[in-house]
Amino acid sequence: MHIVIMGCGRVGAALSKTLENQGHTVAVIDQDPTAFRRLGSGFGGRRVTGVGFDQDTLREAGIEDAGAFAAVSSGDNSNIIAARVAREMFGVDNVAARIYDPRRAEVYQRLGIPTVATVRWTADQMLRRLLPSGAEPLWLDPTGGVQLAEVHISPSWVGHRVSRLQQESGTRIAFITRMGEAMLPDSGTVLQEGDLVHALMRCDQVGDVEAAFDRGPEEAS
Repeated sequence: MHIVIMGCGRVGAALSKTLENQGHTVAVIDQDPTAFRRLGSGFGGRRVTGVGFDQDTLREAGIEDAGAFAAVSSGDNSNIIAARVAREMFGVDNVAARIYDPRRAEVYQRLGIPTVATVRWTADQMLRRLLPSGAEPLWLDPTGGVQLAEVHISPSWVGHRVSRLQQESGTRIAFITRMGEAMLPDSGTVLQEGDLVHALMRCDQVGDVEAAFDRGPEEAS
């Protein structure tokens, strides 16, 4: 797939190199030509100097052949405008924009423009490590009906199967982070101490899911 990335800061450079290493072709847009130094001499993609929401600049980056577009510059307005141009003018299906203002991110998410709220995400991740309780949403579908959340589990769930946790909480375990690595559980997966559980649930059932995860299997049965 050809992927266009707007912004060659630390995030844009890391994303570009990762995607290229995975076999994709990548074009990076930035207004500052010195920013491309972050890509290193081994980067084989295109370096395009210009404004990321300018149509001619996007065409030079190969947007007409792109399967995805990421706007990760330091400006919220530039990112969202570029994301809209990529989707609405050039028909790119997979589009994402980094947004620093969480209020704007929620608005654009509901309009169907996938966003990553940088400050909110970082703060949430820190809170999850400092105060590991309840559920913190990691993803919300544009309609606001379903969310993916990291949910704290009671230590009494350790040693029990994921299938039982799903059954008693009425949710679906999407993945587990174990010792820093993500894994997809199956019906036989047993919960271990230190597991971070990420669950898919309806937004109107968050309270019930939190309660089931917190009370443990003994009281739930």
